Amino acid sequence: MPITIRRRRAFLATPLLLPAGALAQGVPVNATEEAMTAFAALPGTVSAALAVDDPSGAWQLGHHPDRPLFVGSVLKTFILAAYLLKVQDAGLTLAEPLAVNDEVRSLVSPVLGELTGRMPARSVLEAMIAHSDNTATDIALKKIGVEAVREAIARVPLNGVRLAASTRRMFSYLAGAAPGQDLGWSGMEAVNADRLPGPARGIMGEGETMVAPASTMVAWYRHVLSGRFFTSEAALSEFRRISAMADALNIIVPPGIAAYGKGGSIVWNGENALSVAGQMVVRGVPASFCFSYNWPGGPESVAPATEAMIPAVRAVLRAVATRIG
Repeated sequence: MPITIRRRRAFLATPLLLPAGALAQGVPVNATEEAMTAFAALPGTVSAALAVDDPSGAWQLGHHPDRPLFVGSVLKTFILAAYLLKVQDAGLTLAEPLAVNDEVRSLVSPVLGELTGRMPARSVLEAMIAHSDNTATDIALKKIGVEAVREAIARVPLNGVRLAASTRRMFSYLAGAAPGQDLGWSGMEAVNADRLPGPARGIMGEGETMVAPASTMVAWYRHVLSGRFFTSEAALSEFRRISAMADALNIIVPPGIAAYGKGGSIVWNGENALSVAGQMVVRGVPASFCFSYNWPGGPESVAPATEAMIPAVRAVLRAVATRIG
């Protein structure tokens, strides 16, 4: 969920899906479609995609599934996968100690924000997914390089993903720094205090951002969790283990159901976003999903928007679980 920083600035935290408003052919109108319609009615700009790979009859549902929206930390799933790919293929180890210091420190870091020293790579990745720690994210990106992540995305391939080189580079760009500039930790502290180097930029501009369509995120989770991305069972197991730690999942997935995924959010200069993507497994049936919500408004709009989105998403997933049986 969004984390407010100071007064007005906060940060992050495939088969074709159906067109807007369409229902799956041959699937009767029921609680699933009604719940999706309620999500689609949220004020602002929304996108949703859902794919249920039921052996007795697969089905899909979506609302503007190919619409690119800001999804923020949802994209950290790709960083996790790319890092584990390096462990699988390039000799990295999850026990390797990685430096935690001001060279990589970023805003919104509930685990590593006050720490300096070294931490095992496994714990860094866990902090990145479980608590959406942005310092952990930038430590992982520094180790493997953003190009390794983009190459991992391209090998699937996935369309429409725009991934910032680091969270700090993105925050610098949004705060008005020159394209490609990293303001450093002192610069982040200045941004946190509302001292910007230039005019604030929009969250979905041409520069550093975190954007993806809902259909792409559904395609990703169907692909990676089916075992087609990793060649090592150990890498896939670790991906599942860490992905199951994301705090957003407990909020939206019905109790007692295994789930893997990641949430993301931002509140920035009158623009806001909430998104969650992943897969839940109901009685052995995988249901992959992505719900993204972007809306205009000040920090005061965040609580009402969050309180509207969470029950809407929870209702869809509950209806899906009931439908699977």
